Amino acid sequence: MPSFEFLIASLVLILMPGASALYTLSTGIKYGVRASMVAALSCTLGIMPHILASVLGLAALLNSSAVAFELVKWAGIAYLLYLAFSSWQSSRTLAIDSTEQQVSTVSISSKAFLVTTLNPKISIFFFAFLPQFVPPQTTSPVTHMLQLGFSYMLLTLLVFIGYGLLSHSFRLFIINSPQRLKGMQRSLAGAFVLLSVKLALAER
Repeated sequence: MPSFEFLIASLVLILMPGASALYTLSTGIKYGVRASMVAALSCTLGIMPHILASVLGLAALLNSSAVAFELVKWAGIAYLLYLAFSSWQSSRTLAIDSTEQQVSTVSISSKAFLVTTLNPKISIFFFAFLPQFVPPQTTSPVTHMLQLGFSYMLLTLLVFIGYGLLSHSFRLFIINSPQRLKGMQRSLAGAFVLLSVKLALAER
């Protein structure tokens, strides 16, 4: 059972705005609550490779190998810029009505999964974060860290579901205003660009 301290620390970290939360919100605004739930689940599943990498020690490679870290980092930057470009382009043609638009679940899932997976800082974060909450007397540290990791994922899913529900309020706010819609999409594009810059400046 995760400690209270672990849950509080995790909640603070999850609530910090990032690309995954932004993607969940933007998906909900554009396609509705159901789509945002798919994005929330897929973003959460994108954490799993980072947890496994951390527990198995692969994050140590990212932390020690400049080449490995840079390759993953720039792949993530390129993907964030692609999302920014897509948001900017859609601001020219996007229209939202009162019914939720149909969109491929596979498309949302794959994009959400990549947004989370293509961020090497998450692996390194778990590599440094999880061991702090493993009691010294634990007979199986790996099992304990996996339990903590999956608890973090569950908490992330709950928070991101909240983001998805919040996006519904934004959707209702902009539904009858093309100008608000355009401004929202362009703001999202700018936010993705800023996140890509933040990732570009990240060091091991």
